[in-house]
Amino acid sequence: MDLKIAVLPGDGIGPEISEQGVAVMTAVCEKFGHNVTYEYALCGAAAIDAVGDPFPEDTYQKCMAADAVLFSSVGDPKFDNDPTAKVRPEQGLLAMRKKLGLFANIRPVETFECLIHQSPLKEELVRGADFICIRELTGGMYFGEKYQDDEKAYDTNAYTRPEIERILKVAFEYARRRRKHLTVVDKANVLASSRLWRQIAKEMAPQYPDVETDYMFVDNAAMRMIQDPRFFDVMVTENTFGDILTDEGSCITGSMGLLPSASTGEHTPVFEPIHGSWPQAKGLNIANPLAQILSVAMLFEYFDLKEEGAMIRKAVNASLDAHVRTPEIQVEGGAKYGTKEVGQWIVDYIKKA
Repeated sequence: MDLKIAVLPGDGIGPEISEQGVAVMTAVCEKFGHNVTYEYALCGAAAIDAVGDPFPEDTYQKCMAADAVLFSSVGDPKFDNDPTAKVRPEQGLLAMRKKLGLFANIRPVETFECLIHQSPLKEELVRGADFICIRELTGGMYFGEKYQDDEKAYDTNAYTRPEIERILKVAFEYARRRRKHLTVVDKANVLASSRLWRQIAKEMAPQYPDVETDYMFVDNAAMRMIQDPRFFDVMVTENTFGDILTDEGSCITGSMGLLPSASTGEHTPVFEPIHGSWPQAKGLNIANPLAQILSVAMLFEYFDLKEEGAMIRKAVNASLDAHVRTPEIQVEGGAKYGTKEVGQWIVDYIKKA
């Protein structure tokens, strides 16, 4: 198979983890006989510094011409600490989602047996937790009509039937491929937009008779994720709720450095770690590359290259079991491994497998 990948390293630790993701992808392609080419492009603060735009036209064109995008992170303190900044790195991420039509964000929440002790939850609660959060990504308050003056501000949480139907279709189909349980998360007791979500979900559910569909208010869902995370299989919700719940879910594993994600929709899919740019760690060779590497596994699986994805997951698990880990998840007294060393260990494992 021929694969053309747009690589967007972005800011902070992005270039360091991106390098490891590309190395792993190259190793897998060599092993399985695929041809892969890479096109690098700017985004975020790096793009603002270079051309004044967090998602330049050149980057957009490279993304559209690619089969998939391997993205890392955006964000820089010099913008975070300047409330007057008109252009911000995160605007590049929103622009990418909007221009590529990436309406579905897929975030797996999966525990690793050897790291369960690092979870903030009790082991008996978190062991075996394995679910997917599907977040609508291009609608709701983040993209709705906005207003602000010194006395009043509002953000409009608007959704249309086609927007809701297409994300629910993604969710039902994921549930059908997994344990056939879908939880629709909303706030239908208060919000009109949520009532439309629930109405449409109830209309669509009979089309998927093999899927058990239930409905949960977002506050209850947040509580249930802590009390009983194993209850969930596939969870679907709107943009703002999804932003909050997916971050909550990421903490269950004990490290945000372990969780990948995919954003899919109308055009080129994007695969990225869920963590941010962690600018304080830039250049220190301490950032965990596993979420980026597992994003590569999701990329292969998106193209139905299941063996390739499984090979990466096997290599990641082997590295964890061998205590080849970056500092934040290393066992007490374990050897010191940095970003590069962990990535290289996984590449070597794949080549020898």
